[in-house]
Amino acid sequence: MKIKKEEFSWALYDWANSAFSTTIIAGFFPFFFKEFWNIGVADDVITLRLAIANSIAGLFIALLAPFLGAWADLSFGKKKFLTGFAFAGIFGSMALAFLDSGSWQWASFWYIIASLGFFGGNIFYDSFLPVIAKRENLDRASNLGYALGYLGGGLLLAANVLWATYPDKFGFSSAQSAVKGSFLSVGIWWALFSIPLLIFVKDKKQSSKQKPENYVERVTILQIFRELKKTVKDIMKTRTVLYFLIAYWLYIDGVHTIIRMAVIYGSSINLHTQDLITALIVTQFVGFPASLAYIKLSKYIGVKKSILAGISVYIFICIWGATIDSSAEFFVLAGIVGLVQGGVQALSRSYYTRIIPIEKAAEFFGFYNMLGKFAVIIGPMLMALTGYFAIRFLGDPELGTRISIVSITVLFLAGGLLLMKLPDPDQEMEK
Repeated sequence: MKIKKEEFSWALYDWANSAFSTTIIAGFFPFFFKEFWNIGVADDVITLRLAIANSIAGLFIALLAPFLGAWADLSFGKKKFLTGFAFAGIFGSMALAFLDSGSWQWASFWYIIASLGFFGGNIFYDSFLPVIAKRENLDRASNLGYALGYLGGGLLLAANVLWATYPDKFGFSSAQSAVKGSFLSVGIWWALFSIPLLIFVKDKKQSSKQKPENYVERVTILQIFRELKKTVKDIMKTRTVLYFLIAYWLYIDGVHTIIRMAVIYGSSINLHTQDLITALIVTQFVGFPASLAYIKLSKYIGVKKSILAGISVYIFICIWGATIDSSAEFFVLAGIVGLVQGGVQALSRSYYTRIIPIEKAAEFFGFYNMLGKFAVIIGPMLMALTGYFAIRFLGDPELGTRISIVSITVLFLAGGLLLMKLPDPDQEMEK
């Protein structure tokens, strides 16, 4: 089936902003924060500073997401909000390129601004899904977005790694200047490939309810809170939406925990930084065709069973991951993660889109993204406590650490079992 221009333009935004999540969040920022902006500082202090920066950005978005979604729906201004957050992310990413050594305060500030732009923009990006795709094309559009995100983010990251590895061959004076150039390239990439969405994707028409262009300024705080109160009541009384959000929070916490803990675990088996970044690139490039393949899988067995299949693979990843002890096995594991990561996230988004009211998509996705940001709360704590008690009971630190990884299966099992009780969204659902 032919992909519409509006649908492809929307999906291309994932190609655009995924550069931030690969090159900056997962790639160079943590290492550059330590080696350049915090040079000579103790490791525990650096870890604390980075954790604070991530927590501030995550907490702001988690708390503001429902509020921003309600505001956007009331004002019919999803595109304005998306544009504003995108350019905040673009400007924050580029600003990192102009900071001097030791400037950890400014690095933290601009990283927070860029993160707010990235995660905040995704609230409104997600809410456009029911606008640009018909019900029968939701899985295709959602997976296309994730697939292009993996490919675009992976391509730029691969280029940036080459710049940093061979700076003289690409016109840079040093590896440090190459990394700074990478931060600049993220902003340019993000801005350039956002243009199709800004031109071709339109807010849903509201016919007689269409508000004037400046209505966004006239929405009151009281209106927003009234709308949020009504939406919370709608979620609480609609069993399918409520139970799906709980299930999603559980299994996506497991997904995010694996993403966040992969580098730490790789370090524990003595992998070099270059190996860790290579593993990330492997995940990106495997994720591109795998996300597209999930479109076919969802048509063949349904969206719910496809998500459950991905959850099952994650359970295997947790169990096998506890036994690996070589770089080769770590790369294979990264490839397996790439097989299911995008599919689970994309189909979760399209499942949710099917069960929410289109006219309140931004607001409902505000709650969806809030849970996404509050994820990675249970997982790390579960790992920490399991490891702590396993080490003290068994007296073997390495074995205790490996057992702690297996504990994440609890999240996937709980989320998967709850999801199994929900109806398939392509069948008749309760109103």
